[in-house]
Amino acid sequence: MTDRHSLDLPELRPLWSAVHDRLSTGRPVSRVRSGPLDEAGREALADLLGLDRLPGAEPTVPLAGLDGAVRDVCGRPVRDVVVSILGPIHDRAAERELAAGRRDALWGWLTGHEVVTAQPVLMDWVGHLRANGLVDGSPDRTRDLLTAALTVLAALPAGGEPLPVLAARLLDGDSHALDDGTRLSSLVLRALAVLYDTDMPDAAEGRRALWSRAGVADDELSAGVLAIGLRPQGEGPVARISRICARAGHPVSLTLAQLRTPGDFTGPAGPVHVTENPSVLTLALRRFGHRCPPLVCTSGWPNTAVIRLLRRLADDGASLHYHGDFDGEGIRIAAHVLAKTGAVPWRMAAADYRAAATRVPSGPDPGRLTAAPWDRALVDSMAELRTAVVEEVVADLLLDDLADNRHE
Repeated sequence: MTDRHSLDLPELRPLWSAVHDRLSTGRPVSRVRSGPLDEAGREALADLLGLDRLPGAEPTVPLAGLDGAVRDVCGRPVRDVVVSILGPIHDRAAERELAAGRRDALWGWLTGHEVVTAQPVLMDWVGHLRANGLVDGSPDRTRDLLTAALTVLAALPAGGEPLPVLAARLLDGDSHALDDGTRLSSLVLRALAVLYDTDMPDAAEGRRALWSRAGVADDELSAGVLAIGLRPQGEGPVARISRICARAGHPVSLTLAQLRTPGDFTGPAGPVHVTENPSVLTLALRRFGHRCPPLVCTSGWPNTAVIRLLRRLADDGASLHYHGDFDGEGIRIAAHVLAKTGAVPWRMAAADYRAAATRVPSGPDPGRLTAAPWDRALVDSMAELRTAVVEEVVADLLLDDLADNRHE
């Protein structure tokens, strides 16, 4: 303690602070610039270094000379002296490198997460988050928050649950975790805005609408799914209605309310084809009538009823085969359906697109493109040809495929 106090002089504090700061950079230090020193500080420094004249108010001091002078006074190196006076010396360069590594690991984890890789459009969400830095101040807290957001995204579209019920079910019983204005709610909503290619809502009404689009508190009657040729087994109302319509060559429209309580219902154990556009169902009915094989329509972005039916059919043993439009939105819808239902692509490869594009050489631009997880070459082909191909253009090929599965 006596040695420390002999050098811990108020007039030398600027010098010790400068030395402490430079040593904490983690880089080699040969000289330290101190100051500003008052007259008492200049005199103290001159005495310490054995100078025959006063240094300037902001002197540059060779570290080796200072270290030798300190050792002469107290027998300890200058590093020990500044530690005893000002506390531990940190290696800021190493700390920055470690922090950068932890941040890179965080973004690498998020980029490779199965929720993101299944729907590559969410890379735009990842890019936004990365550009804006850590969400919650540290990589660990940010990862916890992102893990919760990914848990919610993986469960969407929801089954029409109110938001607090969904939050409590997914997030350790915390019914307020997704309340409007929370960081977690904002994270999920931004991902949904990217997914549905819409602006991030800035008003409560818009945020409620976005949640509703993702199946949260859906209207059980307005959310429905259109199907033809669906012949499930069972004597429940949904199975019976579906069979009656299929035998008559009519479409069936099933509401979310019906699908929640279908009664005795077992879907067909075989191929079920899925299209994006209702017009394909119309063409199928014209061609096959009461012999039409099972065909379900998402009508664009699938609502909760669509996903619920497709998951039920898959659980009952059906193999789902999906086709949609060859444009930016169509690829994103396809990725969503495949990720949420386990469906496989149906005539949705790069070769299928290139063949279809010859039918519409002056077709519309496909718009914003994002990767297709099932075929990396597909979007490259679309970017090259810049031609959108809607489902109706290849409807004849789709119906030829269905002919092999028509009901006898």
